[in-house]
Amino acid sequence: MSTIHLVDPELRPMLEMLPKNDFSDSNIKDIRKKMKSLMEAMPSMKIEGVQMQEHYIEKDGSKIRVLVYSPTTAEDTAKPALLYIHGGGYVMGSPDEFVARNEMFCKELGAVVVSVDYRLAPEHRYPIPLEDCYAALAWIFENLDALGVNGDKVGIYGESAGGGLAAALALLTRDRKEFSIAHQFLVYPMLDDRTCVTPEPNPYTGEFVWTPESNHYGWSSLLGHEPGLDGVSPYASPARIDVMVGLPNAYICVGTLDLFLDEDLAYAQRLLLAGVQTELHVYPGAFHGFDMVPGTILSRQFEDDLLRAMKKAFS
Repeated sequence: MSTIHLVDPELRPMLEMLPKNDFSDSNIKDIRKKMKSLMEAMPSMKIEGVQMQEHYIEKDGSKIRVLVYSPTTAEDTAKPALLYIHGGGYVMGSPDEFVARNEMFCKELGAVVVSVDYRLAPEHRYPIPLEDCYAALAWIFENLDALGVNGDKVGIYGESAGGGLAAALALLTRDRKEFSIAHQFLVYPMLDDRTCVTPEPNPYTGEFVWTPESNHYGWSSLLGHEPGLDGVSPYASPARIDVMVGLPNAYICVGTLDLFLDEDLAYAQRLLLAGVQTELHVYPGAFHGFDMVPGTILSRQFEDDLLRAMKKAFS
């Protein structure tokens, strides 16, 4: 079924720009390069008042790279912090492709933003990407004074696969009990490997950008086996978690044409039923990654909604 008639008219030109990727282990490196070039070619403006530094975190003989964005204006009070986890289906993406968004968060929130360069599947399968994110979060808490951060105001943010990692990180942090997260911001998160084997999939989702075929490759790469099998850890596929009580407050948004619509709605409902304060936004006519189209009514609404929720969470 074609759903092009349901796409918001302002968003349709983006569909002509985006390449259609047929993912495989043999071409994933080429796709990464192509998508990196596409992301870096998107228009952006350097935001004043923000400085960026590169750090490396030692972990089990490996070095996890993080980009740290800080306001340049001196403040007497400790700042909030946001761990940023980029998207890319678990198989592509890097912090360097999302500099503009991280600078914007830093400027608008007056926050320290730490963007983690977690290792990608299929070269690095679960639990490595999640443990890299946990190491970055732990690094923030270990360096609160040096970063000028208030430990009671540390949030996590992720989009797509980054949203899945952020949700999994919230679970892992709750269960390990080493420190506490103030808020989780999940932007069209990739939460459930079982979406790949849904017997009656939603006929109005997943036609554009991130398709069922792409989703199957992403989950297979992360898990190291076919998605949808029994015994998958909820730290890999957060929608499989049984107990959601005690998770941090959540913000979730997704488009009506996004492949992840149903799993995201279900996750939000389960959070609410567990007593977790949850804000949910569903954007009509929006496909996966719709917010990357600058200047549209929907992308501006997305940014306004997200920043308002972040400012409230960190107030």
